[in-house]
Amino acid sequence: MSTGFFEVPVPKNEPVLSYAPGSPERSALKKALAEARAHELDIPMYIGAKRVRAGTKKRLAPPHDHKHTLGWYHEGDTTHVEQAITAALNAKSLWADMGWEHRASIFLKAADLVAGPYRAKLNAATMLGQSKSAYQAEIDSACEFIDFLRFNVGYMTEIYSQQPQSGPGIWNRMEHRPLEGFVFAITPFNFTAIAGNLPASAALMGNTVVWKPADAQIYSAHVIMEILLEAGVPEGVINLIYVDGPAAGDVIFKHPDFAGIHFTGSTGVFQSIWKAIGENIQVYKGYPRIVGETGGKDFVIAHKSADARALATALVRGAFEYQGQKCSAASRAYIPSNLWEEVKGYLLADLKEIQMGPVEDFRNFVNAVISEKSFDKIARYIDNAKEDLRSTVIAGGGYDKSVGYFVEPTVIESIDPQSVTMCEEIFGPVLTVYVYHSENFEQTLELVDQTSPYALTGSIFSQDRYAVEMASKKLMHAAGNFYINDKPTGAVVGQQPFGGSRASGTNDKAGSLLNLLRWVSPRVIKETFLPPTDYRYPFMAEE
Repeated sequence: MSTGFFEVPVPKNEPVLSYAPGSPERSALKKALAEARAHELDIPMYIGAKRVRAGTKKRLAPPHDHKHTLGWYHEGDTTHVEQAITAALNAKSLWADMGWEHRASIFLKAADLVAGPYRAKLNAATMLGQSKSAYQAEIDSACEFIDFLRFNVGYMTEIYSQQPQSGPGIWNRMEHRPLEGFVFAITPFNFTAIAGNLPASAALMGNTVVWKPADAQIYSAHVIMEILLEAGVPEGVINLIYVDGPAAGDVIFKHPDFAGIHFTGSTGVFQSIWKAIGENIQVYKGYPRIVGETGGKDFVIAHKSADARALATALVRGAFEYQGQKCSAASRAYIPSNLWEEVKGYLLADLKEIQMGPVEDFRNFVNAVISEKSFDKIARYIDNAKEDLRSTVIAGGGYDKSVGYFVEPTVIESIDPQSVTMCEEIFGPVLTVYVYHSENFEQTLELVDQTSPYALTGSIFSQDRYAVEMASKKLMHAAGNFYINDKPTGAVVGQQPFGGSRASGTNDKAGSLLNLLRWVSPRVIKETFLPPTDYRYPFMAEE
C-alpha cells in the first residue's frame, strides 16, 4: 500500500454572497424558492442503507405561511432508534479503519457541493422551513456550514500531527482513535450549519452517528443528508431519525455502546440528558463524552463613552436578526443615562423603517418566529411586560399569527434590572433595556455578571480603554464569546470559536480544534528498539 504525509487545502472562510438585485445568486435562490414551494416532499428517515417511511406522517409548513405545505416527514418510534444504533455500530469498523485522508476528502467534497450546486437549494430549504431571510440563510446554511466542513478537516490534521517527544532508543507516538461505540447528535432548529456540523464533526473523526434534528429543521436536514451521501459518506455512518426526544433518549441512554452526545438545544433538556447519563453510567463501556451548547441571556453593556450610533445599530442587529432566535442574540442591554435618549432615538428610527413579512420578499428584515408554541410564549412575555408597572414597551409589542407567526421587534424599557424580561431567556425579538446612572459603570458590571445563570455571549461598547479592560476582567465568566464594540452575534468559524459556560453549556467551542478533540480517544504507543536484558540498575553495584 502506498502511503504519504498529506497536507490538506488551507481552509479559508467562504465569501458571503450579496443577493443584490440583478446578481446571479439572487436569481438562483428565487428559482430554488419557487421550486421548493411548488412541490411537496416526502421525507424519509435515513437508517443504514434504508430510506424508512414509517406509518405516521407529519406536515412541514413555513412559519411565515403556515397554511402552505412544504412536505411530509415520516415520524419514527423506538424501534427506529434501535435500528439506527445497529446501523451505526455495523458501519463503525470500516469507517474507523478508513484512511483519514479519505474521510477528509468526503467532507471537503461536501463543502464544495454546498458552495456550488446545492447552495441555492439548501438556503431555500432553510428560508422556507425555518423562516430565515436570504442573508441569514446565506451566512448560516451556506457559509458557516462550508466553514465547519473545511476548517474541521484542517483541525483534524493538526490533531493527528501533534506527537510526543522521543528519547534515545525510543519512539513515542500517539494515535487518536474514534470513541468506542456510537455518538448521538441532537440538533436545533435555528442554525442549519449547527445541525450539519454536530453529526459531521464526530463522523469526521471516525465515529458513527445517530442524528435527531429538531422537527422544525427536518426540511433542511433532509437536504444535508442528500449532500453528505453524494459527497461519499457511507450509508450507516450518519443515521437520520425523526423520533420523539424522550423516546429516543430512553433507548440511547441505556445502550452499552453509547459513547457520547453532541447537543445544541435548551438548558432544561441538556440537564435532563446529563442526569439520565449519570443514572446509567454503570451500563456503558466507557464514560460518555457530553458536549453541549444551550441557552443564553446575552447582554450588551455600554460605557458613557460609547458611540451611540454604533451601539444602536448593534442592538437592532444583535436583538432582531432572525427574530432574536439565536442563542447569542442580544436580549438585555445596560445603557448609561447620558446616552439613552440618543440611543433610543436611533433605535426607534431604525425600527420604524424595518419591514416584517415572508422570506420570499427580500425587503423584509424580520420574518416569522419558528412555531405557534414559540409565538404564544413570546406573546405572553410581551403582554406581561405591558401589565408590569416597572416596564414600558417603547417599540413594537404587536403580534399576529393569522397567516404566519409574526412578532414585531419589541423594545422594553425597565426601571428594575431584575424584571422578568431582563432575567429570563425569551428566544424571540424582544430586547429589554435598563438605564443606569452613567457614573455607576462598575456596579452595573457586577449586576450584569450576577443577573443570569447563562454565560454565552456579551459585549461592551466603549471608547475608554480602561472601561473596556475593567469590563473584560469583571465579566470574565459571564460570556464564552465576548465582543468589544460589536454586537454579540455572528461568530465565524476559525475566527471566533463558539460556546459558553455556566448554564450555557460545556464551552467546547464549535469551529475549533477543541471540539474535535472531544470525539477522539488518544492512545500512546512507546516502542523501545533495544530493550534491557538485565533487571539490575547501575545504582545497585557495590562501591
